[in-house]
Order: sequence, then structure tokens, then C-alpha cells
Amino acid sequence: MPRYPAYRTSSFSFGPGPVSGALKILIGVNVAMFLVSQLLPGEIIALLGLVPMFVVRKLWVWQLGTYMFLHGGLLHILFNMLALWMFGAELERKWGTRFFLRFYFVTGIGAAVLTVFFSLLPMGFARQLYASPIIGASGAIYGLLLAYALYYPNRPIYMYFVFPIPAKIFVVIIGAIAFYASLSDAGGVANVTHLGGLIVGYLYLKGGTSDPFGELKYRYLRWKLNRVRKKFDVYAGGREDDWNRRVH
Repeated sequence: MPRYPAYRTSSFSFGPGPVSGALKILIGVNVAMFLVSQLLPGEIIALLGLVPMFVVRKLWVWQLGTYMFLHGGLLHILFNMLALWMFGAELERKWGTRFFLRFYFVTGIGAAVLTVFFSLLPMGFARQLYASPIIGASGAIYGLLLAYALYYPNRPIYMYFVFPIPAKIFVVIIGAIAFYASLSDAGGVANVTHLGGLIVGYLYLKGGTSDPFGELKYRYLRWKLNRVRKKFDVYAGGREDDWNRRVH
């Protein structure tokens, strides 16, 4: 009679799996900065939050990145960090840590840049952003949501933890909400940044290469090689007036 090992055949798991080292650092820095901001709310937000006026007039360009690590309240940081773990963990396993971190910061900083440009528009609902402090990792989080929907379009996401919606539909809904809110007088200042994260994330992933920095490096090396060829009178295929065209 065959013998079977004594172990349970069923198990229960929650979420996308364990937290990686990169996610631990990101979450840890966000939590630490949240605690610091609770002790010195005015000073920290004015210095490290995204204030488009300070970026334009004082060239406080660091705010394009530091605003991502500040949050306005307990629920704000709780939901952002939960989303970072739920969607970021699986994307990091798929991409690798280096590309994941690059995408996270490109979408977060890119969303901030678009927000600054939006605040310079002559419309009233845009100008109200010019002197407003903007904080939160939501720009990068929306970029992760967009990436998740592109890679796993039919995965169910529970909207408001109740209604299961395919990821691709979920992103369309939140994108439409962010777009409408950013164009209305009643829209919160973060909605433009949310929309910016979606736009930058899409352009980054659909830009024709999975490694844009590698593509730029390749283009630069090609340009440099062509300059060297011209300097030493070297042409691929030889000169046009040669009867036997070869590489010289």
C-alpha cells in the first residue's frame, strides 16, 4: 500500500506574496517621512512637498521627487502603501528590481513635471495649483496600476473592496475620474498628478523599448561611432565613387 506524506493539501494566502527588499525600503522611507511630517508638518511640506511656484521661481527641483514620500494622513499613506505592495510586488518579480525602481521614480517624477506644466496654464482651475502643496506617492502608484492593467488586463480588482472589475476597466475608470476632476474647479490638487502618472506610465511602457535608457545609450554609441568613421574617412560600404565598394 503506498504511503503519502502527512501534510495539508490546502493553504490560504493573501496578497501578491512577500515584500522584497526594494519594497521594504520604499515603504520604510514613506513611513519614516510620514512620522517626521507629523512632528513638523508646515516646515517639511513647504520644503519637500511639490509646490509648482517654488519649482519655477526658486528652482527647488528636488521637490519633483521628494513629494512622493510625504502623505497627508493615516488613510492616505495606508492605501498608497497597500497599493504599492499589492501591485508593485508582482511587477517587480516580472521586471526585476532595477527596472521596477526606475519605472516607479520615472512615473512619480514625470507626474510632478506634468503637474508643474499644468499649473502654468492660463485657466483658473490650473492656476490654483501654482501655489498649492502637493504630496503623496499617488503619481507613481497610478503608474503601477496602469502597468498592472497592461500586463494583467483581465485580473479582477475589487473596486471599493466590493465590486470585482477587470484591471483594464478599473484603470479606465480611475483615469476618467482623475481627468474629469483635474478639469473641474472642485477637483483636488492631486488629481492632475494621478492623471500624470497614468500618462507617463503609458508612454514609458509603450515607447517602443522596455529599456529606454539602454536605447538612448545605444543611439549615443551609434552617433559617436559615425563621427569616428567620418573623422578617419571610413564609410560603411565604401565611397560612392569607388568601383569596388568595401569598408575602408
